[in-house]
Amino acid sequence: MPFVGLADRVAEVRQRVASAVARGGHKQSVEIVAVTKTYGAEAAQAAWDAGLRMVGENRVQEALSKMDDVGVPVEWHLIGHLQRNKVKHLDRFALFHALDSARLADAIQDHARTTGGKYRVLTQVSASGEGSKGGYTLAELPAEATRLRSLSGLEVRGAMTMAPLDADKATLRATFRGCREALRMLQEAGHDASEVSMGMSNDYEVAVEEGATLVRLGTILFGARVP
Repeated sequence: MPFVGLADRVAEVRQRVASAVARGGHKQSVEIVAVTKTYGAEAAQAAWDAGLRMVGENRVQEALSKMDDVGVPVEWHLIGHLQRNKVKHLDRFALFHALDSARLADAIQDHARTTGGKYRVLTQVSASGEGSKGGYTLAELPAEATRLRSLSGLEVRGAMTMAPLDADKATLRATFRGCREALRMLQEAGHDASEVSMGMSNDYEVAVEEGATLVRLGTILFGARVP
């Protein structure tokens, strides 16, 4: 049976999250985003059955191919990079985690003008200094946070970051603290921002200790990915 034991793994992760919240002292609520990349539509159904309500996908096309095959009202999150020519697909997502450039923000704004919509986004920040991760640097975020206030089609709900896969704990903490600092910058610019999306299967407990409100978990829930 696919994903046997998932409910038990979710329960264990929730316990670990609660312990990490207590250790970190931020007293935040934390939601699990079940990352179903490569697993198929049945993973979203299994996540729902195990009590999870948020499902994350890295790629637009893979997400769209699954959505109509999932018969329960999961909340779809787009957590990976989005090309500007695909912003129209944000209509299908509750939250976009990876707003990583001014050009992409402008493209979303242009789309919002045609639809009358308002798109909930997180600004992706390169808090580790690792250029391959993409996103705004902490140095450039304050000015961009102010500019984003003028884009009526975007609702900036918080910040997102990714830590290097081989990072030691000191690097992890520095990266995650940088994301929390990005949230403060957004709030100071006047955004109603409260979400901090950071932490994956290998580092989510440290992320929660440092204030994560959304953790993006795949392999720890569903097992090894199919290439």
